[in-house]
Amino acid sequence: MIRVRAIDHIVLRTAHLADMVDFYSRVLGCAVERTLPEEVGLYQLRAGSALIDIVAVDSELGRLGGGPPTTRQNNLDHFCLQIDSFEEQALLDWLSQQGIEASEFEIRYGAQGFGPSVYIRDPDGNTVELKAIIKGDKR
Repeated sequence: MIRVRAIDHIVLRTAHLADMVDFYSRVLGCAVERTLPEEVGLYQLRAGSALIDIVAVDSELGRLGGGPPTTRQNNLDHFCLQIDSFEEQALLDWLSQQGIEASEFEIRYGAQGFGPSVYIRDPDGNTVELKAIIKGDKR
């Protein structure tokens, strides 16, 4: 039987490779773990126990998925990154300093239970949820 334990990786196709790699590495702190040659067009960034793969749409891999995503035609609804506990205002201040707009915080349910989360968008318009866990909250 199959038992899913965590997100292994997601793949984001982009026409803005440098901006996307900068956003996920510098702004969100995901280290670039592996890259494949430019013609393949793959950057793999470590996001905790998972990977975020960023693929250039004009590369060998990227062309397999069709045209580039737009702010109205994204290739996913959103994905959630579980992050360490945070002070809400400090996180909002950091995002604002990076030019990133954020939604209001809400308590939402996810794979590890309830926790505060906020939605932001990456340079291609994909929605990214940043979520922490409230220990012991079983709502």
